[in-house]
Amino acid sequence: MPEISQRGQQMPQSPIRKLAPLAEAAEARGVKIYRLNIGQPDLPSPRAALDAIRSIDRTVLEYSPSQGFLSLRQKLTGYYAKYNINLTADDIIITNGGSEAVLFAFLSCLNPGDEIIVPEPAYANYMAFAISAGAVIRTVTSTIEDGFALPPVEKFEELINPRTRAILICNPNNPTGYLYSRREMEQIRRMVKEHDLYLFSDEVYREFIYTGSPYISACHLKDIEQNVILIDSVSKRYSECGIRIGALITKNRQVQQTVLKFCQARLSPPLIGQIAAEASIDAPEEYSRDIYDEYVERRKCLVDGLNRIPGVYSPIPMGAFYTVARLPVDDAEDFCAWCLSEFQYEGCTVMMAPASGFYTTPGAGRNEVRVAYVLNIDDLRHALEVLRHALEAYNARKK
Repeated sequence: MPEISQRGQQMPQSPIRKLAPLAEAAEARGVKIYRLNIGQPDLPSPRAALDAIRSIDRTVLEYSPSQGFLSLRQKLTGYYAKYNINLTADDIIITNGGSEAVLFAFLSCLNPGDEIIVPEPAYANYMAFAISAGAVIRTVTSTIEDGFALPPVEKFEELINPRTRAILICNPNNPTGYLYSRREMEQIRRMVKEHDLYLFSDEVYREFIYTGSPYISACHLKDIEQNVILIDSVSKRYSECGIRIGALITKNRQVQQTVLKFCQARLSPPLIGQIAAEASIDAPEEYSRDIYDEYVERRKCLVDGLNRIPGVYSPIPMGAFYTVARLPVDDAEDFCAWCLSEFQYEGCTVMMAPASGFYTTPGAGRNEVRVAYVLNIDDLRHALEVLRHALEAYNARKK
């Protein structure tokens, strides 16, 4: 039988989705699952987007331009201007979700063997995209004790070598919810400039910042405009994960031209998705405000609830809608699998993402989980009660 490629063998399983077969089996047994494992918002998409889809009167669902519709890119410039990010439509390329933007950025900027420095824990699919591009992820580890703040600059400098080509950040952060401060972003800027690196900045959660600290985009940083590639998506801010519309943004024309070649090879971004995304930009301020207020309440409910469970600790996330929590278990992945395969409380169980899958350092995050507060308050409260009983029952087995 022919062998699988080395790249295929190296490709990691998603810590977010790898337990899906156990969840499906649990549901088949009639167990209700509180899905805290995945960043799939349950809040409604903008009515304007749904109305735009319903009112499509095309007779042909045609290809769009490889870089996306001009009308969408023009409208996005107005959206970014609200965040003091000044762009032209030519600075924006529409992609099949933020995921394709990351992949095309890697393919366009990195050679096989080139290295990217990433603070960990980090969004697990970054590793998958790096493997796809033949690049190597090198990590600097942030800790739960420090609230997952940016590791010291010295830790980055220790890793920089002739193969280092980029730094990758997610701000606000997935999976930790951490928001990088102005000082931390300036530290990154200085490293990028001094070593002439690319700065890949995933900023899909900018709407969800819960502190008085300002949102500092990579596009706000001075003197590195040609180094910055910003990754974006409508999936989270408009609860539109399924329309697969993202964006790659850069003022570096050489990078743009290269990315466009990859875009042309995959033909075009989704037609229907672009129609919905463009309409969503016109959603009233009330829509965004209501979504934001809901996440504020969910964050308080979840974090307070986690920290009331004996042995559990979660720092307070300052952005996005995730937190990484430490559990009183030796192996969180085993615990998460056990919750789905052997445990239920009042006919319910919880599904979480083992945080070890968000680290590359062996053994890191072994007793941590990523929890997404994407359920309504009542469901979150009950999920926390189920988790408390699950931890009691799991640890009682070993006594």
